[in-house]
Amino acid sequence: QVQLVESGGGLVQAGGSLRLSCAASGRTFNTYTMGWFRQAPGKAREFVTAITWSGRSTGYADSVRGRFTISRDNAKNTVHLQMNSLKPEDTAIYYCAAKGGPDYSDYRGGYDYWGQGTQITVSS
Repeated sequence: QVQLVESGGGLVQAGGSLRLSCAASGRTFNTYTMGWFRQAPGKAREFVTAITWSGRSTGYADSVRGRFTISRDNAKNTVHLQMNSLKPEDTAIYYCAAKGGPDYSDYRGGYDYWGQGTQITVSS
């Protein structure tokens, strides 16, 4: 069982930056692929980025590539999402997710554990 708690959400102006963190419980954090998803009002939850257990492989949605960076610290059981050049369309609830196994995935259904989400609002 893995419990995930996100932090770092808030309100920011367009062009600004935010850094999200996700703290995970459990001693096997380094065996999980970690991902970030987001859900805007009235829309389905969508993939944002993911990082494999080793940190060697990452992937990004086209909409955030070049602006967002995912990283992880296995010693501290945390994963981070650095978000730069934020746009109003980035406004959403951001969820941290964990997937058992070493393989990268952008498929929402492949993730076993989810955090409660943190709100990001980008004003124009």
